[in-house]
Amino acid sequence: MNQPSRPFKPNQAAPQSSTSTSTEDEDIVTLMTKKISQFKNGLKEYKTRELVEDTEKLGRKLAQEQDPKLKTTQIRKFLDAINRLKVKTSGLTDLPEDVKSELHLLRPKLAYAAARQATDRNPGPVEPLKKVLEAALKKDMDMEDFFRLVQLIEAIIAYHKAAGGKDQ
Repeated sequence: MNQPSRPFKPNQAAPQSSTSTSTEDEDIVTLMTKKISQFKNGLKEYKTRELVEDTEKLGRKLAQEQDPKLKTTQIRKFLDAINRLKVKTSGLTDLPEDVKSELHLLRPKLAYAAARQATDRNPGPVEPLKKVLEAALKKDMDMEDFFRLVQLIEAIIAYHKAAGGKDQ
C-alpha cells in the first residue's frame, strides 16, 4: 500500500531551498580566488582536474541567478584580449615584459566592466568573474602560467555556455 506523504513538521529539517544552491555557487568564487591567491609558483599550480571542476561550477553560477545575466560576449572580450597576447607570444619561451604589462592592464578593464552593470543593491553579473580573473592577473606570470590563464578563461566560457549562458 502506498503511504501518504508526510507533511513537513517544524521539528524536522527544512527541505533544501534554492538559496542553498546560491550560497554554494557564491562559495565557488571565494574558493577559486583563495586557491589562486595561495599559489606560490603561479597559476601552473592549478591542477587541470581542479580547474575543470571549479570552472564548471563558476560557469553555472555566471549563467544563472544573475539579473541581468552575464552574456557570453562579455567573457569573450577578455578571452579575445588574451588571445591577442597569445599571438604575441607565439614561438617564445619566455613571457615578454610588454605582455605582462598588458595582462596587468586588463584589471582596470575588468573593474570598469563590473562597475558599468553594478547597482546599489546588486554588484552585477561581471563581479564574480572579475574577482576570479583579478586574482589570476595579480600573479607574476611566466609562459606556463599565461597558458593556464588562457585555459581558465576558455573553460569558464565553455561551462557558462553549457549552463545556458546567452549572448543576449
